[in-house]
Amino acid sequence: MLAHVFHASKTGVSLTVSAATLGVALSAPVFGALTERLARKRVIVASLIGVSVPTLLAATSTTLAQLIFWRFLQGIMLPGIFAVVITYIGEEWPSNRLALMMSFYVSGTALGGFLGRVSSGFLAEAFNWRVSFLTLGTVSLLGAAAVAAWLPHGRRRPPVPAGPGVLSEFPRQIRDMLGNRRLVATFAVGFNVLFSLVGVFTWITFHLSDPPFLLSTTALSSLFFVYLIGLVVTPAAGFLITRVGLRAGIAGAICCSMTGVLLTLSGSLAVVILGLAMLSTGVFISQTASQSHLRVAALSGSRVTAAGLYLTCYYLGGTAAGVLPGAFWALGKWPACVGFIVAMQAVALTIALVGWRVPKTADAIFPKIVAP
Repeated sequence: MLAHVFHASKTGVSLTVSAATLGVALSAPVFGALTERLARKRVIVASLIGVSVPTLLAATSTTLAQLIFWRFLQGIMLPGIFAVVITYIGEEWPSNRLALMMSFYVSGTALGGFLGRVSSGFLAEAFNWRVSFLTLGTVSLLGAAAVAAWLPHGRRRPPVPAGPGVLSEFPRQIRDMLGNRRLVATFAVGFNVLFSLVGVFTWITFHLSDPPFLLSTTALSSLFFVYLIGLVVTPAAGFLITRVGLRAGIAGAICCSMTGVLLTLSGSLAVVILGLAMLSTGVFISQTASQSHLRVAALSGSRVTAAGLYLTCYYLGGTAAGVLPGAFWALGKWPACVGFIVAMQAVALTIALVGWRVPKTADAIFPKIVAP
C-alpha cells in the first residue's frame, strides 16, 4: 500500500521498517548507560510517552522521507522501554525463575506485535494508512498511563556503588563486554533472531501478494495471527528452559525457526502459515533464552548497558533484514531470500552452541537456568 501511495520501490518502502530498527540500534547502548542509575519505572513511562509522539506525527507525513524520519525517532525512544524492562525483570525475580518470567514478557511483546500489525492493516484497508498511526499513537499513550499506574517500583534492585559517572565508565564497560565470549555470542544470536523475523515477514508480503496467492493488504495483516501461537507457547517454553538449560533451549528454538522458514517455500497457503507460526514461535523462544542469558553473562552494575548493547545488535539485525534480502529477491525472489535467511540462522545456531558453553564453576551458582 505504501509503495503505491508514495510511488516507491520495495526497497524504499522497506526503509519504514529499517529506520525504526536503526534508531533503536544507535540509541540502545547510550540509553542503557544513561539509565544505569535512574529509577527503572520512571524511564519506562517517559520512554512510552516519547514513542507515542512521533507515532502520532507520522500520520502527518506527506512524503515517504518524512514517514521514514518519524519512524526513526520512534526507534530512538524504544530502548528506554526494552533495555530497562529486561533489567527490571532480572532485578525483581530470582535467577531460577528468570527464564519463566522473561517468557511472559516476551509473550507480551508477541501480543503487542500481533495487535499493532493486524489493527494497522485493517484500519489502513478500511480507512487509510494515516488512521493506523493515529490509532497506534493514541493506544501507546493509554499504555503509558497504564504502566504508570500499575507497574510496581523496583524492590530488589541492588545498591549502586559510588564511583565515577556512568558515562565516563561507558567505554570501559563496552570494552569489557566485547571481551566476554558469552556476551558477544549472545549479541550475535540477538542479531540473527530479529533478522529472521523481520526478513521473513517483510519480504514474504511481496511473495504472497504475487500469483498464485494474490493476498490483499488485510489478508497479509492477518498473517500476524500466528503470533498468538507464540503467545501461548512461549511461557511453556520458558518453564521448559529452566529445566533443560539455555543452550538446549536456544538450539531447539533456532531449529524450529529454520524449519518454519523452509516450509514457506510451499505452494500451499496453509503450509506457509504453519511455517510462519513455527518461525515466530521459535523467534519468541530464542528471545526468551537470549535475554535470560544476558542476566547470567553480564556483570552486576552494567546489566542495563549490556541489555542496551544486546538491543543494538538485535535491531541492527532487523535493520539489515529490511534491506539485505532485497539483493537476493532480485536474484531469485522468495526462494533465494529463504536460502539466505536459513544460512544466517545456521550461523546463529553454531554461535550459540559454541559461545554459550558454561564454565564449570558457574554450574553451582546457576544450576537450573544455565546448565548446558
